[in-house]
Amino acid sequence: MKLRVCILMLVVVTGWIVSGAEAITTSEAPAGMVAVPAGEHRPLFALPNEPKTLPVARFGLDKLPVTNGDFLDFVRANPRWRRSTVKRLFADANYLKHWAGDLELGESARTNQPVVWVSWFAAKAFAQWKGKRLPTVAEWEYAAAASPRRPDGENDVEFQRALRHWYSTPAPAELPRVGAGLPNCLGLFDLHGLVWEWTTDFNSAIVTGDARGDTGLDRQLFCGAGSAGAKDTGNFPAFMRYGFRSSLKAPYTVHNLGFRCAKDL
Repeated sequence: MKLRVCILMLVVVTGWIVSGAEAITTSEAPAGMVAVPAGEHRPLFALPNEPKTLPVARFGLDKLPVTNGDFLDFVRANPRWRRSTVKRLFADANYLKHWAGDLELGESARTNQPVVWVSWFAAKAFAQWKGKRLPTVAEWEYAAAASPRRPDGENDVEFQRALRHWYSTPAPAELPRVGAGLPNCLGLFDLHGLVWEWTTDFNSAIVTGDARGDTGLDRQLFCGAGSAGAKDTGNFPAFMRYGFRSSLKAPYTVHNLGFRCAKDL
């Protein structure tokens, strides 16, 4: 009942824009995933000649981040993605550094913790192995806009307070298990508060001239003019996410960067 109430609210809130038909009749998602209704995402940054909203088609998104246990199954089935055999072109020297070995997690990587120290290439390969893909920035931000109580999380004071706290706090030495916190009102866990997550087009916005998506790079959208064109200059967590993504390269691995999968529905 809670999920239905949340979806119906999407018709009238301004943070999410969702068609009534999609809001009421969402398709079933594969096991372990949530069907996110179609709508529109308002990006943090937009140039004057760019649309203020982006359409987001209905899609499936994993309820939980990928765990060490999940990724262990992947490397068992795909030897080229094991720590000792992965090519440096696809993952830096810290790839899976917290595991005890190629096929052994050890004390620093429990099966129910989110997998980290994985590159974009490895995350993409895992998703393809599962018959899925990585979510786009628009999809991830769209799904992550909901709080545990309402779809327009930007208007949930308690949720915003919790976000600011997490985004300003260093990651703990030992990550919690996935799914330990409250889900948002769509039934998705850990989009905030656990680890950062890879997206398929992580370097498509306000990045550097080296990024693949920078064909129309505007030099005013970073450095001292980082807030130029932003729809909400007080949205500290969103600035953190966009800034973090813009610092990444596909082979990088980071101690608090994991991922989850998406799927077209």
